[in-house]
Amino acid sequence: MKIQERTGAGAGRSAAPAQPSVGDRLPTPPRERKPALAALAVLLILVGALGVTMLVLQVGNRVEVVKVTKEIQAGESVGNNVTSVMVAADDSINYVTWDQLATLKTLKAKSTIYSDTVVMGQMFAKKASLPAGKASVGLALKEGTYPADIKAGDLVSAYRVGSTGSGSNSSDSNSGSSGTSSSGGALVDDARVNTVAADDDATVSTGNLSITVLVDQADAAALASAAAANQVAIVHVPGN
Repeated sequence: MKIQERTGAGAGRSAAPAQPSVGDRLPTPPRERKPALAALAVLLILVGALGVTMLVLQVGNRVEVVKVTKEIQAGESVGNNVTSVMVAADDSINYVTWDQLATLKTLKAKSTIYSDTVVMGQMFAKKASLPAGKASVGLALKEGTYPADIKAGDLVSAYRVGSTGSGSNSSDSNSGSSGTSSSGGALVDDARVNTVAADDDATVSTGNLSITVLVDQADAAALASAAAANQVAIVHVPGN
């Protein structure tokens, strides 16, 4: 009887564990929000966009400036030896802009400016200053004693030429006998032509030409003496 009662008491019970209903799910932990990372991402995007914008603006902000196309010696003007180039605008650099070219041509180079140099304002002055150890000598040349195509910047040699008249007391060691032509070696081997009289100068129409040349101070006295006696001729030499 006891065995049957136990069996009857266990009747109707299931040996398998109870299963959760189909609609129920295990709870999930809430997502952790990170506002700092989101803010950083937005900041990086803004910085990148700003950098691109500044780069585009810098590339577009260009200015037309002067560049020399030929070597300019100290004391010379740029003349027509210039061209224009576009460079990035920079207020810290004293560029000579293309619209200032007319003013630039009235100024003189303080020192040698080499070809393809972009011009800066500090390279020029109203008055030419001679380089150390140099002197400027003026020459009034007769027709036939200078190259027809001579121009500022040319490198030349200067020679003593001419004749002495009868009874001359010339003590020049290069002078010949009375009434004969006399010529000697170069007074100056490498004089640099500084200025040449303009085409509208009165002396040009007569065939004479006035120029100034830059020479070593040691050669200046002899050249000036020969120039005063109208006994100077110049020729082109290599080195321009």
